[in-house]
Amino acid sequence: MLPADAKRVVIIQPLPGIGDMIWHLPHVRAIAAFVGEPVTLVAKPRSTVAELFAGEATVRDVLWLDRNPERQRGQHDGATGFGRLVVALRRHAFDAAVVLHHSRMLAAATLAAGIPHRFGYGFGLQRLFLNRPPFLRGPQLCLHPYEQATAWLAAAAIPLEQPEPTLFVTAANRAAARRRLGDTIGPMVAIGIATSEPYKQWGAARFAELATTLLDSGWAHLVLAGGPAEAGLAGTIRQLLGKRAGRVHAALGWKLGELAALLAEAAFYVGNDTGVMNLASAVGTRTYGLFGAVPPFHHSRLIVPVLPPDGRPDIPTGMARITTQAVLDTIQADRGSLGPVPS
Repeated sequence: MLPADAKRVVIIQPLPGIGDMIWHLPHVRAIAAFVGEPVTLVAKPRSTVAELFAGEATVRDVLWLDRNPERQRGQHDGATGFGRLVVALRRHAFDAAVVLHHSRMLAAATLAAGIPHRFGYGFGLQRLFLNRPPFLRGPQLCLHPYEQATAWLAAAAIPLEQPEPTLFVTAANRAAARRRLGDTIGPMVAIGIATSEPYKQWGAARFAELATTLLDSGWAHLVLAGGPAEAGLAGTIRQLLGKRAGRVHAALGWKLGELAALLAEAAFYVGNDTGVMNLASAVGTRTYGLFGAVPPFHHSRLIVPVLPPDGRPDIPTGMARITTQAVLDTIQADRGSLGPVPS
């Protein structure tokens, strides 16, 4: 259990995605509430955590973990990089560290930095560098990262009072999102076309089919949500829509706070299993996620999974086996209508 006098606590969460960080927000909040102080968070830049958790009272500050970036060497890779990480941790004189991961290197860094109370999952050789229980059992290594963190908090007797990730959207970001889309836009649907892995991509043709049916069902506007990398995909979808394309807008590469505001304004989200999907549910929007490649996990009651016909996701064919009609049927069954529903 975390000691009562541990006032400067660092939480290390090295998974790189936006969704990864959103999954762990309830655990970060629970640890901060338990020690009665905001925590320092160590995370990778790709998680955009500084922007994602802007205004989050439970996070004091963020230290970047520049390790294993795509196709390049980070400043914390190798022996020299390990030393830099140790120096960064030592500089803050932390009382305790919690490693929400099975990494041996990160646990070793907390030991080398002289952090007196070192907690973590304790899988394999990682336990050599940790000096405080509890530790997870071997079979728990196969759990989803959200479930691993939840299991560790339960073993540590740290209450997880709000298990579902939730993010607050500021009025300023809502106003900025409306300005970017145009103040005349009323009820809309957000379609998530971004993906971190090619095998999770549903594809332009089916997104265009989905958009066509939603527009014909009474929605005045749709918004394609993603990053700058999806500009070409968004262009192809709009081209396939023909004369309907004028009612389809793009929110690509927006600041994360403004994208969160857009998603909060949407009637619902439908799209790929990605960080944007997790962001949509975290801001309180009903979310229809396309889980063709990997199984869904149930961290949010707002996420309604759409699976292949046999209910078995797989990487080679799973996304291709999710038909447009299956997505429409899921939305219809859940909402009672494909079009706008009166308040």
